[in-house]
Amino acid sequence: MRVLHVSAGNLYGGIETMLVTLARYHDACPEMEPHFALAFEGRVSAELRESGASVHVLGVVRASRPASVWRARRALRAVLRREGFDVVICHAPWAQAVFGPAARTMGVPLVFWMHGAANGRHWLEQWAGRTRPDVVIATSRYAASTAPNLYPGVRSEVLYPPVAPPVRDGGVRTAVRGEFGTPARAVVIIQVSRMESWKGHAAHLNALHDLAGVPDWMCWLVGGAQRPAEVRYVEQLRASAAQYGIGERVRFLGQRSDVSRLLAAADIQCQPNSSPEPFGIAFVEALYCGLPVVATALGGPTEIVDDSCGVLVPHDEAGALARALRRLIEDSALRARLAAGGPERARLLCDPAMQMRRLARLCTSLC
Repeated sequence: MRVLHVSAGNLYGGIETMLVTLARYHDACPEMEPHFALAFEGRVSAELRESGASVHVLGVVRASRPASVWRARRALRAVLRREGFDVVICHAPWAQAVFGPAARTMGVPLVFWMHGAANGRHWLEQWAGRTRPDVVIATSRYAASTAPNLYPGVRSEVLYPPVAPPVRDGGVRTAVRGEFGTPARAVVIIQVSRMESWKGHAAHLNALHDLAGVPDWMCWLVGGAQRPAEVRYVEQLRASAAQYGIGERVRFLGQRSDVSRLLAAADIQCQPNSSPEPFGIAFVEALYCGLPVVATALGGPTEIVDDSCGVLVPHDEAGALARALRRLIEDSALRARLAAGGPERARLLCDPAMQMRRLARLCTSLC
């Protein structure tokens, strides 16, 4: 069965990480042959090609330029006529809005992969909602609960994204810590996420402010700032760290392509979102690496983190995050117990071979 995954391609986050995993692990599910169609060239198209995947570039699209949308849809229709795909999967509202109509006109079964929660009020969601898919795939039960806001009456299925386990490197911990001036004895708390305020960086730093008197911890904040708002946000975070007196203990590492190396050198993953996370691939990646996860009890993390591998804290309880971090910093036995439970929890939820077989069964049901 030949499946075409359609996405934008100009960013690199959870969707793109998942697409690359589908390409790299295609041998784990020989009954399903993944192909990819993107509007933009970039890191994701390069990594897909490096994995040996077939990538169709449909042309740059700007929603404000209708002619670019028509050209890209025409390009997709040409690909579908030429290649004869069995199923088209559009990832996120932008791809569904731009390319869903082209798949519909070609009579190919259409799947909308819902990577975020939807309220149906944003203009992009309303645009995407004009093209009803045959089925909605949601990345979590939380996301699935919002699917009727976009497509009332359309069947939805929950499928956690396939997430690849890291390649183990026994010497990486010492090497990475040396790169960032981090002592071997330090308990490293890491957050890997986009530099957006709802990801909870401010709450994270505020909790660390409360722990300024606790010795032997350091914090690595990983994430690039490309847009002006992101740059301003990072500047505000740096200023806060300095104001709290913890500037020397917080490292801003920027955009990285070696996240698994950084996770292998850390001890705790913390991401205290202020709004619900639709799923949270970063949490699963941390669990694979044996990091206890500290997160707020909102959205997808409530389906990922349990007592075997981490701690969920109320998002509206002052001091709860600092108390959880303090306990993990000071209690090495607790850290070790939760670390041991992480990899199995990650496999149970997101093993690539298992999740790809589930996807193949779902796609087969549409043909």
